[in-house]
Amino acid sequence: MTSQRMHLYALAGLSALVLAAAGCGGNDNNNSSSGGTKTSSEANVSGNVSIIGVWTGDEQKSFQAVLDGFKQKYPKVSVKYTSAGDNVPTVLGTAVEGGNPPDLAAIAQPGVVQQFQKKGALKPLDFAKSDVEANYPPDFVKLGTIDGKLYSFVFKGANKSTVWFNVDAFKNAGVNPPKSWDDFIKNAKTLKASGVPAYSLGGADGWTLTDLFENIYLRQAGPDKYDQLSTHDMKWTDPSVKTALKSMGDIFNDKSNIAGGTAGALQTDFPTSVSNVFTTSPKAAQVIEGDFVPGVVTSKTKLKAKTGYDVYPLPTIGSGGNSVVGGGDSIAMFKSTPASQALVKYLASPEAAGIWVKRGGFSSPNKNVPESDYPDDITRTTATAIAGADTFRFDMSDLAPASFGGTAGQGEWKILQDFLSSPNNVDGTASKLESAAAKAYK
Repeated sequence: MTSQRMHLYALAGLSALVLAAAGCGGNDNNNSSSGGTKTSSEANVSGNVSIIGVWTGDEQKSFQAVLDGFKQKYPKVSVKYTSAGDNVPTVLGTAVEGGNPPDLAAIAQPGVVQQFQKKGALKPLDFAKSDVEANYPPDFVKLGTIDGKLYSFVFKGANKSTVWFNVDAFKNAGVNPPKSWDDFIKNAKTLKASGVPAYSLGGADGWTLTDLFENIYLRQAGPDKYDQLSTHDMKWTDPSVKTALKSMGDIFNDKSNIAGGTAGALQTDFPTSVSNVFTTSPKAAQVIEGDFVPGVVTSKTKLKAKTGYDVYPLPTIGSGGNSVVGGGDSIAMFKSTPASQALVKYLASPEAAGIWVKRGGFSSPNKNVPESDYPDDITRTTATAIAGADTFRFDMSDLAPASFGGTAGQGEWKILQDFLSSPNNVDGTASKLESAAAKAYK
């Protein structure tokens, strides 16, 4: 799933989801407290900083609260944030070509960061490397490192390794959230026997299928092969890919256990796949998607967290460990000044992340943000899983060329939709994926 679209779904029900959370956070001044006396170096840094980012609406207000906290620590630095929404890559590209980029940017796709680095447009963040290494798990440091230098870090994360379920449907079937893939499949059969199909699939949006594949693949094949496949250093006809497709077939082949069957799933978009589960008469018991699902739930139903809907991590498969596939918005630098460096180091701190965390609607990969800062149990569960994962990998389709991993009607999206229709065609699907990938990665 593209990170921009993820933002739209996250924002859809954000106000309803975090109404109470805003109260917990208090006003911006309280949230932004630096918690101590300014040092002389902080008080003496001065200048202007411009930053372009993806955040709009409530997200933009929360980021402004973070910047207000920075202003308290660095009173002589003025920061101007400009929202470009989904157009960040285009806006930045134009600015770079015109010789007038912003000081910093919040970018949703690691591939875009890499493109600007290759052009020589980015400045390394090695001055903040010790901060990032102290506050972030190694997988996140690796994600932002290019040619041995740190060029970005994920400020706002997303957990896409979650399964959201109808609490009453699970109670009626007498099942609990599973710990293993085998139990996951067994639960599905029990749910079906209780009268409610186990799965709601948004197959009309091909990105939901890439998300499922990536989660299965990371758990089965491990992070090294995931990295190789992400860069096409390994072919999609590798046996590990076929094994993951067969595991997807555990779901796709159980056609009568999918809301609307496979034909219906291919006509179901993501919001409808969520609505199928979270109604008073659910058409399915669970939907496999990211931590932005509540944005749809709260905008379309009156179900409450924990009593109406709940979440569990997608189970391990075989000997695979605690793994999370996710997305996020990364901070990168185009102009290096004392003021912009100060803001980078601040954003890498648990203090900065904690301001937005307390306001709600935010998952931080920063491992030193206290769990108690999260305003509710649901957010706490999904958000802390990012920083606490044994292995984190960025959404593979967001790392791939858009013609393969991010375009409707072609590439990975279309091929996996075809696989949903014919889940026994494992070899043919792998061959088609390899053919499309080879063309896109040329």
